Amino acid sequence: MSDENLQPVFQIQRVYLKDLSLEQPNSPAIFLEQESPSIEVAVDVGAEQIAEGIVESTVTITVTAKVKDKVAFLVEGKQAGIFEARNIPADQLDPLLGIGCPNIVYPYLRANIADAITRAGFPPIHLAEINFEAFYAQRLQNLAEQQAAAQTNGAATPEGTTTH
Repeated sequence: MSDENLQPVFQIQRVYLKDLSLEQPNSPAIFLEQESPSIEVAVDVGAEQIAEGIVESTVTITVTAKVKDKVAFLVEGKQAGIFEARNIPADQLDPLLGIGCPNIVYPYLRANIADAITRAGFPPIHLAEINFEAFYAQRLQNLAEQQAAAQTNGAATPEGTTTH
């Protein structure tokens, strides 16, 4: 086998909008409200191997806007990318999938969510940049705490499952 075949390869195959939903449960009355809505944003990332050396990375954002106790709108979007990742050292692959891929995918999702909110008749909401490195570190810390708690309680968590 030549050295060329062992060179690390990382490239974008495709970026696409996997899912987008919009709910306006209190329209049209919500448009008559004078108060500015409060905004909640939830973020999640994921990665799944779909073939040898091919991975799908996803970023999911949920934006909920409320005026008082009424939901003005709820937008959930999932942007995905297919990436070729071959000959990447194991210790670098997880950070690549948890930080690098979301950094590529997120700007597309951000634009799609802003567009959906505007098309729904609301003023645009421009989501802030996300530090996926800090997000990844927080996820690792949460996982370590969950594993420590499971060991303390004497309950083993089966591999591949997450506890909440």
